[in-house]
Amino acid sequence: MNILFISLGCDKNLVDSEVMLGLLDAKGYQMVDDETLADVIVVNTCCFIHDAKEESIQTILEMAQYKTKGRLKALIVTGCLAQRYQKEILEEIPEVDAVLGTTSYDKIVETVEEALAGNGHLKLADVDALPLVDVKRLVTTGGHYAYLKIAEGCDKHCTYCIIPKIRGNYRSVPMERLLKEAEELAEQGVKELILVAQETTLYGKDLYGEKSLSKLLRELCKINGIRWIRILYCYPEEIDDALIQVMKEEKKICHYLDLPIQHANDTILKRMGRRTSKQQLKKIVRKLRQEIPDIALRTTLITGFPGETQEQHEELMEFVDEMEFDRLGVFTYSPEEDTPAAEMSDQISEEVKQERQAELMELQQDIVFDQAEDMIGQEVLVMIEGKVADENAYVGRTYKDAPNVDGLIFINTDEELMSGDFAKVKVTGALEYDLIGELM
Repeated sequence: MNILFISLGCDKNLVDSEVMLGLLDAKGYQMVDDETLADVIVVNTCCFIHDAKEESIQTILEMAQYKTKGRLKALIVTGCLAQRYQKEILEEIPEVDAVLGTTSYDKIVETVEEALAGNGHLKLADVDALPLVDVKRLVTTGGHYAYLKIAEGCDKHCTYCIIPKIRGNYRSVPMERLLKEAEELAEQGVKELILVAQETTLYGKDLYGEKSLSKLLRELCKINGIRWIRILYCYPEEIDDALIQVMKEEKKICHYLDLPIQHANDTILKRMGRRTSKQQLKKIVRKLRQEIPDIALRTTLITGFPGETQEQHEELMEFVDEMEFDRLGVFTYSPEEDTPAAEMSDQISEEVKQERQAELMELQQDIVFDQAEDMIGQEVLVMIEGKVADENAYVGRTYKDAPNVDGLIFINTDEELMSGDFAKVKVTGALEYDLIGELM
């Protein structure tokens, strides 16, 4: 029986997809990447912002066509959109045979079997459940890096965010399970572990009574085969001295942190429900750079939040200019139903949002281009991602670059390299967000 799996949205969703793939693979299902050859199609959806919701709905509708023009027998929708709009999906898209919520992915095999038998249905576990599945994940990232989801859900309740409603409260995965999963990934050839959660910095507080990310990191560093460990989604107010210390002491931990700060104006931060002020953000950034001088800091911002004035936008611009983040992404504010921010009266026009986003990204481009120029002449360790087609060149990443969101380095060489190899490279040039180098 052939299954096509489509995973949309974030890397945390991708981990759920890989667990489902592992469960289906263990039962003997064949994975295909051609819609016309699929007996079953599973769409793991996202609905974090409007564009993600639109992409999910469009993908479901496109796959639904294969009920009439292909061999498709069952169409299953999982993930965040499924959790939030389960009844609407089943009512409005009759081709969908089953809907699985965010905490029901462990039921994928029985759902597929029931859907093939014509028993279309809905499976929604308690949103605060935490499925713990003993199965070897089917890694889809190429095999040399993988995401390790260390927690589920979120307790922060930012006014613009729907995640707590569709992913539940914060709950950590027990450390022993994470270490077992990481060891299995290392045995499969994974060399870079990327820790993800809605928020990684609070890891363990619910289970062990204290933040335990630093303890988890020390244990992960003992696993043979893992060369790099990267941490994403660190809320700035939760970064403690223990985390900084373990990053300084353990060589495997990349000097890289992703800090989603969202804004820098105190009034906007308060309206967003954030727990930091501009001065606190500055203090955290300065401390990290003082303690770990070569640290690469990535952040994300929301522009055009309800009530954001031109002056507040300019204040954010000044903050970005001053902080000189190594990596930065900017999202225009998206009003999500059932969130407090969507009900705020002073919404900003799409045109103004787009203009402000463009201004922020233009400013960040100048910062990144200058930083790239400064890299010329330096020697860096690079993880090889693959070969450039029809050229004697490879593409890779430095410790400053997370996959799919940050830059790349292109390496000219006649030597034969493999994905996942590490190579010492001298930076010889810069191309906007990317670097050019040669093998040492």
